Amino acid sequence: MKSAGASSPKSFASADLVKTYRDARGRRAALDGVSLSVGDGELLVILGPSGAGKTTLLRVIAGLEHPDSGTILLDGRDLLAVHPSRRRVALVFQDDALFPHMTTFENLAFPMRVRGASASEVEKRVRDVASSLAIEHHLRERPARLSGGERQRAALARAVLSDPRVLLLDEPLAHLDPQLRAHVREQFTRFRSSFPGAAIHVTHDHVEALSIADSLAIMIDGRIVQCGAPQDVYDSPIDVEVARFLGSPPMNVIEGDMHLIGIRPEHLSLDATAAFRGCVQSVETTGADRFARVRTPRGDVVVRLAARQHAAAGEEVGIAFDEAHVRRFDSHSGALLA
Repeated sequence: MKSAGASSPKSFASADLVKTYRDARGRRAALDGVSLSVGDGELLVILGPSGAGKTTLLRVIAGLEHPDSGTILLDGRDLLAVHPSRRRVALVFQDDALFPHMTTFENLAFPMRVRGASASEVEKRVRDVASSLAIEHHLRERPARLSGGERQRAALARAVLSDPRVLLLDEPLAHLDPQLRAHVREQFTRFRSSFPGAAIHVTHDHVEALSIADSLAIMIDGRIVQCGAPQDVYDSPIDVEVARFLGSPPMNVIEGDMHLIGIRPEHLSLDATAAFRGCVQSVETTGADRFARVRTPRGDVVVRLAARQHAAAGEEVGIAFDEAHVRRFDSHSGALLA
């Protein structure tokens, strides 16, 4: 999906969704004209900060909340006219929400039994889905005996076994520690390729979003501000707002002669002969990468240090960059310039 208005056929689409709440400051738009589309077998990841409206969007799609205006279509059918229980939309929360008194098998079998599936069909399907998510050895155990990652995979399996056309994932990995999160994310990515419907995953984790998405949407203040292929969005943010948000660390944006100049830390390097100079303020190590924050006459920039390259606070350095990776933004509107 290249944009929310892409012309290729999509099984799921929303248009101009608006949802407002009233708080102490008056009416606030949680969703401000949200339009997006997702095809079968496609994973759209919506990345945004806390409070951007991501969870509200999923709740509206699932039918847990009703929008003030806008449309939601699934295979051309108006979902707003369909009761939530009949929408064929499954929502996986941060909390696994498994039934504690049931075994894992019984939790997974529950939505199939509600639909009246035969015992043999339930047995085969549950074991197939459990195997694909590497929890087949825990089917006899109750949720309390499972690890956090196993419970989240069980919740995902139960959602898939409800036979949805659209799978909604509300930061299901948010409560897992980083190592387990990476492991579950890898298993989910392998499993997701076998899910035939449309999937929407919301997160505030930049690495997660960029690593698993087929399409990436940036959501800020209730608006989808950019949508496209993850690498395209990363390489060419549509405006300064997205540039300063996307990435860990995000794109550097500094004053140019005529425009704002954007360049990512990995496209800068320390070079003693470079004319563009500054003073190192700090050096941060994140494990595999090290970043130097450098104060320059045009503003602070973050530089990813090359292997074996050293820098120390207070050191004067030259900064080189590749012109091909420079992005220019309008100084007034902040929009990306062609």
